[in-house]
Amino acid sequence: MSRLADLVGRLAPRGVRYQSLSEVTTRASTIKWNEIGDLEFAYIDLTSVDRLTRRIGPTERVSATTAPSRARQIVRTGDVIFATTRPTQMRLTVIPDEYDGAVASTGYCVLRPDVQQIVPNFLSHLLGTEKFRRYVEENQVEGNYPSIPDSRVRAFRVPVPPLEVQQEIVRILDTFTALEAELEAELEAELEARNQQYEHYRDTLLTFDRDEVRWVCLEDLGHLYSGLTGKSKADFADGNAPYITYMNVFANLAADVSPSTMVKVRSTESQTPIAYGDVLFTASSESREEVGMASAVTSPPPQPTYLNSFCFGFRPHSYDELNPEFAKHLFRSRTMREQIVKAANGVTRINISKAAFRRIAVPLPEPKDQARIAQILDGLDALVSDLSSGLPAEIEARRQQYNYYRDRLLSFEEAV
Repeated sequence: MSRLADLVGRLAPRGVRYQSLSEVTTRASTIKWNEIGDLEFAYIDLTSVDRLTRRIGPTERVSATTAPSRARQIVRTGDVIFATTRPTQMRLTVIPDEYDGAVASTGYCVLRPDVQQIVPNFLSHLLGTEKFRRYVEENQVEGNYPSIPDSRVRAFRVPVPPLEVQQEIVRILDTFTALEAELEAELEAELEARNQQYEHYRDTLLTFDRDEVRWVCLEDLGHLYSGLTGKSKADFADGNAPYITYMNVFANLAADVSPSTMVKVRSTESQTPIAYGDVLFTASSESREEVGMASAVTSPPPQPTYLNSFCFGFRPHSYDELNPEFAKHLFRSRTMREQIVKAANGVTRINISKAAFRRIAVPLPEPKDQARIAQILDGLDALVSDLSSGLPAEIEARRQQYNYYRDRLLSFEEAV
């Protein structure tokens, strides 16, 4: 740290300049598929970048005839990409050599650093800061998915110290993250093992023969209802009623029924509030693997609470037939996921067909068996998610330690 302090004191004694990202980066070029011929390219879609490791995972190869419409941006080594769709997931990475020339989804903002002003890895660390996260939260907008416009990302102002200072900060943070990654890999492996254990028992307990339990089509078991309709951007800026977001449904087995997100709902509107026992579903996604994710309402909402317009709800005729605690596990099981995925269609955006969804068959064990299965799976799920189990807490502690030092190292007094 003394070397860094010496560098800052010598090279930036009166603070550092701050500039918008648009001033220190350039834009990616767009691929012209009609001029490519039969060449294939690696396609970096929105699920390619791991949220935790920030590495690019396996990618598919696409050509002019197979590329989805969003495959447009040519990326180069050193580019920093940030996922502007579902931006609070903070998917970002620096393009490594092996993906030089790949094509990225337009769901990413591609930032090509001017290396005479800013080091790629320094920019990557800046975009991981709490300051940028808060900026994203304040500037994201509702749409098919929560998103932030590229123009807002590029308007974010960052400190641009001398290159020698940037390089020293990158050295410190990269060393820290390498040690952290080694430990996290061990902890994540154990956590993944627990996840697999839960999924194994869940799918085993929730697989039923047709003659073993009663099976009922969803349309005979209850009815579907839509999320919010007729909402404008202004309604989300000045809300008077809580609503369940897309990510609330996507990320939780049991929906958080006391959300902090608000929307304006007038007494004259005809909107459907969620209710205890409902099962909520995401209506669309970038991939079949993520479409139709379910979250059950296992607690009565403390006040009228509504559902995001890009989700829909299912309300059983009788909650005695479908225990909500059972439902939260059931609709994420292999038995149901296979049916849900078949009820979806699309190419660049995968959407649930309500007509096909209503025909999904649901296994209904006796109420006492539903309660027993739910209790078993709740216990297994607790081993994965409960911080007292130690693993997630240790991982989070390591990340918080890194975040603390990163944010301190990247805080500079702005030069007058």
